[in-house]
Amino acid sequence: MKGSWFLVWSVTLLAHTGHSCPEKCLCYTASKTADCKNRGFTEIPAPLPPEIQILQLQNNRIWRINQNAFTATPLLKILDLSNNSLSSVAPGAFQKLRYLQVLNLTRNLIHYIENKTFSFLPHLKELDLSSNSIIRLPETFGNSTGNITLLSVKHNKLQKMERILLESLPNLKVVLFKDNPWQCNCNIFGMKLWLESFLYRGGISDGIICSAPGIRKGKDLLRVPYELFGACPLRAALARPASSHQHGFEQRSSPRHGHHGEPGDGGRGGCEPKARPRPASLRHAIATVVITGVVCGVVCLMMLAAAVYGCAYAAITAKYHREHLAPVGQHGTHEKEPFEGSMA
Repeated sequence: MKGSWFLVWSVTLLAHTGHSCPEKCLCYTASKTADCKNRGFTEIPAPLPPEIQILQLQNNRIWRINQNAFTATPLLKILDLSNNSLSSVAPGAFQKLRYLQVLNLTRNLIHYIENKTFSFLPHLKELDLSSNSIIRLPETFGNSTGNITLLSVKHNKLQKMERILLESLPNLKVVLFKDNPWQCNCNIFGMKLWLESFLYRGGISDGIICSAPGIRKGKDLLRVPYELFGACPLRAALARPASSHQHGFEQRSSPRHGHHGEPGDGGRGGCEPKARPRPASLRHAIATVVITGVVCGVVCLMMLAAAVYGCAYAAITAKYHREHLAPVGQHGTHEKEPFEGSMA
């Protein structure tokens, strides 16, 4: 009897545990899930079942990801690495995960993200980088990241964000920015223009609240008047042409500010007054069209009123002549007839 119970327990365990499952993890064949959370791991555990699609690694002490950490799990769709000790992520660490759709890196110690970090993730839809210590983001997350629909960078230390990065995510639907020390100077002007266009197209965002300079502290970036950015150079608002970041992602290794002789940290050099035209904005264009239409309408109404007034005045004048001047003319004719007869 004891042996039969042991056999039943073994069969049950095998039903819930996949082959080659790490010692401290629970692997479920039916849901294709590996539950490795709250296990005290400091690295990605191995070996993992190659067929799993969901890997839960949250609430551990993982501090690095090796280059080939996910080579054995190419079918992963959801990867949760939240609440660990990652301070950086090596470029290409996730490149074997071609089917990955959700990547959660929230609540780590990440300070920066390098170019190509998320390369070769064509199915990635949700990227959560919130609650880290990120001070800068690259100009691109990598090749084949254009399908991202949700991006969260809230609760970090970002002072600016390159417009070219946002432009490289054409399918973005939700973007979360709050609780960052945003510097609302020329370096963020392009981001302001992008956000206005993004919201106009139906995108969802929690907005950008300025932390500096002092006169703009606490203000919503979208409510900062354009006049305050009037001295910004045109390149502060424009992203690079699409052709440049389609073929040049892997060739760039430094921020583009240095190319123009500015400090690499994006200092205030870009805010010096320069005689360049101000960039157009969608909101200003719409306002201009509306104001022009209103003015034209008012002018047309005034012209119509003047025409009606002129017609009414002409009708009254004609009536007056018929009623008062015609009898006088007739009376004058009767008086002249005797005089003319006598002369004859």
